[in-house]
Amino acid sequence: MTDAELAAHLAHVAGRILLEVRDSGLISGKALGDAGDKTANQFLCHALREQRPDDGLLSEEEKDSAERLSKSRVWIVDPVDGTREYGEARTDWAVHVALAVDGKPEIGAVGLPGLGIVLRSDQPSALPTATAKPRMVVSRTRPAKEAVAVAEQIGAELVPMGSAGAKAMAVVRGEAEIYLHTGGQYEWDSCAPAAVAAAHGLHVSRIDGSPLLYNQSDVYMPDLLICRPEWASRVLQIVGTLA
Repeated sequence: MTDAELAAHLAHVAGRILLEVRDSGLISGKALGDAGDKTANQFLCHALREQRPDDGLLSEEEKDSAERLSKSRVWIVDPVDGTREYGEARTDWAVHVALAVDGKPEIGAVGLPGLGIVLRSDQPSALPTATAKPRMVVSRTRPAKEAVAVAEQIGAELVPMGSAGAKAMAVVRGEAEIYLHTGGQYEWDSCAPAAVAAAHGLHVSRIDGSPLLYNQSDVYMPDLLICRPEWASRVLQIVGTLA
């Protein structure tokens, strides 16, 4: 398999595993999220180490190693992005599998198992037609104040949604025009979504307009903007005025 085919296959199979764990009906609550995370992580990490033994690996559920910093190619995975939504049997959670090359999110697959789909960087489709009134996806529980401020200035409708991957793919799928995040994330939260979004022709950057860089020693990534290109300059300009 090519790297892109491997990423998509891993996201698909991990999604099936997660659905089987949840649908067993034997685990609930926080224990379900923990079981799903650990089970999917074991599969993803073992598979990647066997299929791409010379590459680096960074996973939310795996102890980090400085060894990856010496690698040009590093797989960055999030077995369950949106554990809360997964446990609540919602559809707005995701599986992230990405390959960063020299710090850039080159290849990605975002599985949305609740919807039965995997969006891939190697199979981009045309962006659906945008709505006249822009829509911004925000956190279900704590919308970022910057996103709310931007929405007020451009007259956008706020669309509450779960995981980062689900929000980013909502823009790819034409369910929203803008995803602005300022509440702090980690590399595994955005690498696969960034790769898929960029491949589909969306604007992808930090909120100061600088590129997203991965496989850093500090994996904290405080902000990002994924949006339709026609909104990028306006959103960046407004964010730049917010103190």
